Amino acid sequence: MCVTIPETMNAMVYRGVNDLRLEEVPVPRISPSELLVRVALCGVCPTDIKKIQHGTIAPPRIFGHETSGTIVRIGAKVRGFAVGDRVALHHHVPCLDCHFCRHRAFAQCSTYRRTGVTAGFEPAGGGFSEYVRVLSFCLPGVVKIPPRNSFVEGAWLEPVNTVLKGIRQLKLLVGDTVLVIGQGPIGLLFNRLLNHAGMRVVGSDLLPARRELGLRFGATKTVDATGPSWVDDLRRLTRGRGVDAVVITVPSDGAVTQGQQAVRGGGSVLLFAHTQFGHESRLDLARVCVEEKALLGSYSSDFTLQREVARLVFSRQLDVRPLVTHTFPLESAPEAIALVARAEPNALKVMVEPG
Repeated sequence: MCVTIPETMNAMVYRGVNDLRLEEVPVPRISPSELLVRVALCGVCPTDIKKIQHGTIAPPRIFGHETSGTIVRIGAKVRGFAVGDRVALHHHVPCLDCHFCRHRAFAQCSTYRRTGVTAGFEPAGGGFSEYVRVLSFCLPGVVKIPPRNSFVEGAWLEPVNTVLKGIRQLKLLVGDTVLVIGQGPIGLLFNRLLNHAGMRVVGSDLLPARRELGLRFGATKTVDATGPSWVDDLRRLTRGRGVDAVVITVPSDGAVTQGQQAVRGGGSVLLFAHTQFGHESRLDLARVCVEEKALLGSYSSDFTLQREVARLVFSRQLDVRPLVTHTFPLESAPEAIALVARAEPNALKVMVEPG
């Protein structure tokens, strides 16, 4: 298959805090051990929004890492792929051999911390552009999309992986009750995957519309954690024990306090959204020590779960398609990012479509 590739392309370039510009940049050149992929879709992730809004990474960059597309050029040394293959990309892949990897702490691996998908400048994912270059060490993270499945489903593999990784850290038993604080797209993914694993889910959100969504996407009950009796309600639901685990999908200090109140002794509270360094929060350490309530963190994906995630998504045992509510063209990427940042009730997963 012969594909005509232009010399230049459009990309949304980060030039500083809240400064995104549609620019014409060179189409990346690949080495003999790399791939060039034409981007079909890229999901908008809150992690990139934080970098854009808080300037935690030096410009210029091209963000976007929940990416699916079509292979248009293959390096001479690459095997197992063909021009025209529809693929999902993972921008972080661990070495699987270092001390951190042997402890399954993949996100701490120095190879993993390198970003292996780029559209130019310092690698930053690159999905908010028309073409991306996949570096050689990230080739094991390229997943072919089956003919029956869509680019939308391919773009979901990376976020689904991060959620499944978080769940696996909780060491739950079938029938356990889990409180998921935050019923946005990630919270709803937790609902679905916890259901699939045999758990009972209670959802919590400040917005009534999001609590209603939680019921549609797997929660057996939803609560407003600002109410006076919500902890007592959870204890009644769990025969006085408290929930077995709490997943916090919003970067809220109050949610951490609420999680410690709601979880039973010996249970776990998982932080999934507290990614801003330098922020300190008060914590009742006796709840951790005396009540043996574990406080856990989970960040990014687990490469070893990739096949299981692909099977769940592509078989539609986990149907991610209803979670996509908005799709924007590349030139409107700032609007897409602003929509996600506002956390509007009717906006769940937002995609950017460079094509």
